[in-house]
Amino acid sequence: MSELVNTHASIIQGSGLGPAAYVVNAADLRPIYPGNELVEYADDTYLVIPAINNHASEEEVQYVQEWAEENNLRLNPNKCKEITFQSSRAKARK
Repeated sequence: MSELVNTHASIIQGSGLGPAAYVVNAADLRPIYPGNELVEYADDTYLVIPAINNHASEEEVQYVQEWAEENNLRLNPNKCKEITFQSSRAKARK
């Protein structure tokens, strides 16, 4: 039998319940601007911002950071990346 240990994290990474617990915990996380999307997969969240809302990216990321702190979660800056996609049709118009 294992000893009991107190934890101060709301989701224990690597546990069988971790992904389901994260989905429940993140149910109230919503983007600030219409058109932006938050996509949750297991214990990861993806913030998708279309070009029309590009001005909102820093504010959206700051909001997610604040939400995480309020929910006793931490963002992993090593896993945070920005990716820009451009359609081939947009390139042809230039």
